[in-house]
Amino acid sequence: MRKLVYYIAVTLDGRIAGPAGQFDFFPQGDAQQTAAYMGFMNSLYPETVPTAFRAMAGVEDAPNRRFDTVLMGRATHQLDPAMPSPYAHLRQYVVSSTLKPDAAPDVTVVPGDPIGLVRDLKREETGLDIWLCGGGTLAGALMPEVDEIVLKSYPVVAGAGIPMVDGEFDPTVFSVAERTAFPNGVTATRLVRN
Repeated sequence: MRKLVYYIAVTLDGRIAGPAGQFDFFPQGDAQQTAAYMGFMNSLYPETVPTAFRAMAGVEDAPNRRFDTVLMGRATHQLDPAMPSPYAHLRQYVVSSTLKPDAAPDVTVVPGDPIGLVRDLKREETGLDIWLCGGGTLAGALMPEVDEIVLKSYPVVAGAGIPMVDGEFDPTVFSVAERTAFPNGVTATRLVRN
């Protein structure tokens, strides 16, 4: 069965973006550090690079290695209005009760029941997993279905912003499967549900 994987960048205080959705404050390090970090992550997860930036990242022709489907909330989908179809190289689903069904080309808007959607997607036999891209409210709703978390932890405190998971109190235990630290201070950790 396919897995739902929450692949996300987070601050030390558990924020995935600032209060207005900003994410440009995540420290990258110098050019050499950034290249090493991005090269490593993009080699593992090339499909997580937005379509518009794939050529610049050197993954334009890279096959999807881990995911063939991306799932996101409305705010994540609308982070950049100039990119109505941010991951055109993937099947894109946006969970939103306010977006119109034809909000963007190549994007399927799902007005409700994200759990049902994920369970249906998990039953498909595509050979690749489902990427939960964000945001925190959707992650909270889908936490019962999250099989893995790939957490890119940045050495910065936001103080306020969008939490990584915004939901009911429901402690869910994950185990560290692997962890890589980078010279720019970022730690990438893959965790699996116990």
